[in-house]
Amino acid sequence: MSAAQPSASPDDAVRNSTVRAKGRPRSAAADLAILDATREALAELGWGGLTMGHVASRAGVAKTTLYRRWPSKNELVVDAVASLFDDLVMPDLGSLRADIEAVVGQFADLLARPETQTALLALFAEGTRDPQLRRRIREAIVDPQKRLVRQGRAAAQARGELEADTGTASAREEVDIIFDTIAGTVEHRVLVSGEPITPEWTRRFTDLLLGPLTTG
Repeated sequence: MSAAQPSASPDDAVRNSTVRAKGRPRSAAADLAILDATREALAELGWGGLTMGHVASRAGVAKTTLYRRWPSKNELVVDAVASLFDDLVMPDLGSLRADIEAVVGQFADLLARPETQTALLALFAEGTRDPQLRRRIREAIVDPQKRLVRQGRAAAQARGELEADTGTASAREEVDIIFDTIAGTVEHRVLVSGEPITPEWTRRFTDLLLGPLTTG
């Protein structure tokens, strides 16, 4: 950066902090404000009513800030939704059962939040009409969360609860199936059926999931 540049305005400071890199935004205050504003605007205005101008106004930044960081509304909304999942972790509680029940509980709590429900339902609905958006959803939201399954499987294998992988392709396929089973079941129960995820339901679900995983 040049030392001869004129003094920056507050908006310039926000702009500089949000445009340092492409891709998922970092956890800077301005980034968080923008992502929060995006989800709030989406909840109030819906996909069709949401504009970059609405988000910029709510976040207190210039529209150029958004466009330099996110080239389209699609990219911005996907990142805003993806950030909701950043706090999900796969704990190592000493058993595969305990780990599964813990992560299902985390996921259920996240889906129970109104902002998560509104954002996900709007994004998925739009994704059914836009193949490129659907690809971005998979790349930014779905695929990164498969790390939880990989971590849980690795811990269970280290404890001797699961057999070691026999090949890269088969391991990848199993990770995909386990993820789809957990995520799909929990999302359907919370977002579609509107039923609660209780400890009793979680235990029963884990029983059904562990059967084929541990008996071979």
